[in-house]
Amino acid sequence: MRIFDSDQWEEIFDSLSRNRSRTFLTAFGIFWGIFMLILLMGGGNGLKSMLAQNFAGFASNSGFMVSNATSQPYKGFSRGREWHIELEDVERVKQCIPQIDVCTPTLRNWGSNAVADDHSMRVQLTGEYPEYTKVENPKIRHGRALNDVDNLQHRKVCVVGKRIVEELFPSLGKDGNPCGRLIQIDNVYYTIVGVSGKGEGGISIGGNATTSVHLPYTTMQQMYNRGKNVDILCLTAKSQYKMTDVQYKVEDLLKRQHYISPDDTQALVKINTEAVFSMVDNLFTGVSILVWMIGLGTLISGAIGVSNIMIVTVKERTTEIGIRRAIGATARDILSMIMSESIVLTLIAGMSGITFAVFVLNLIEKGAQSDTPDAQFQITFGLAVGAALLLSMLGLAAGLAPALRAMNIKPVDAMRDE
Repeated sequence: MRIFDSDQWEEIFDSLSRNRSRTFLTAFGIFWGIFMLILLMGGGNGLKSMLAQNFAGFASNSGFMVSNATSQPYKGFSRGREWHIELEDVERVKQCIPQIDVCTPTLRNWGSNAVADDHSMRVQLTGEYPEYTKVENPKIRHGRALNDVDNLQHRKVCVVGKRIVEELFPSLGKDGNPCGRLIQIDNVYYTIVGVSGKGEGGISIGGNATTSVHLPYTTMQQMYNRGKNVDILCLTAKSQYKMTDVQYKVEDLLKRQHYISPDDTQALVKINTEAVFSMVDNLFTGVSILVWMIGLGTLISGAIGVSNIMIVTVKERTTEIGIRRAIGATARDILSMIMSESIVLTLIAGMSGITFAVFVLNLIEKGAQSDTPDAQFQITFGLAVGAALLLSMLGLAAGLAPALRAMNIKPVDAMRDE
């Protein structure tokens, strides 16, 4: 086929210009379809990356358990009994359930008052062991995380959220480093050894990460006289096990130890991040399917429009095609002529749509990166290549029926049509 020589190009554009209104409407349909497909795919990728950053740092197979008042009487204990997870339960879970990778206790205190440099604000306190970083990564921006020595020596040190730095130490600026400075919390002074970089949103256990203060577990236990009670039991399962199954084993163990009815669904509150991550993945899978359905539907409607234009073109050029056949043009030449017009119209409109969508996504990405630096709204190179191949296939499919009709035109029938 001689599709790409200069004479053929001139003939293609001459043919398309004869039906400018129909050509424009069809080209716009293809342009809009591929534009929406790429824009929605890029937007979905960007939203997914932003959401992933909010969830980043949390182990995807982690779980949290909190004691609550019983809802059923059991073994002589009345309904509504208050009970607490204890430090002994932590060791018991580690020894009895081998599927557990990390089991660590935390203490929580909501609504403490923090003061520094004549500024004050309300904060949430978390007492934790260093193992907790395997459950929730603090994303240390300055300084260090809490370590074993801090707990062994009951050190009065802390890791603070970034908003605390902004409000209590405004002289340091938005990204200032307050490590080494003192902060007074409930009339006790602590030395700041680190700043957490976790932001707002996503999974948050125990309060906003930006206004949380992390203390060594033993220090908080001593300062607030918390004894052996545990506020939240934090778990992660080994990679080959599901947290849902592991949590039920932990629940059965705790209920047996504290004389709680096996049928009591209220006595132990369970939070499973594995289920949350699975729900988010399913949500974005559904969004991706919907995006492809919308985009492909629009593209197919555009391809149908291209096919209709080519049918009209063939009908209008019946005499011309008959004369070409009479002076020696082969069926292959006629097929080349019609298919070339279809493919060119589809590709020009489609590639324009891809280019414009990429430009718009670039603007959106730059705007989003002011709040979420790692947001990525751009499509992958593979997706762009796939879209181009899809356009080529649609162009071939759109021009096939008109091309076959043109191939079957006989010179005698063409003259009679004239």
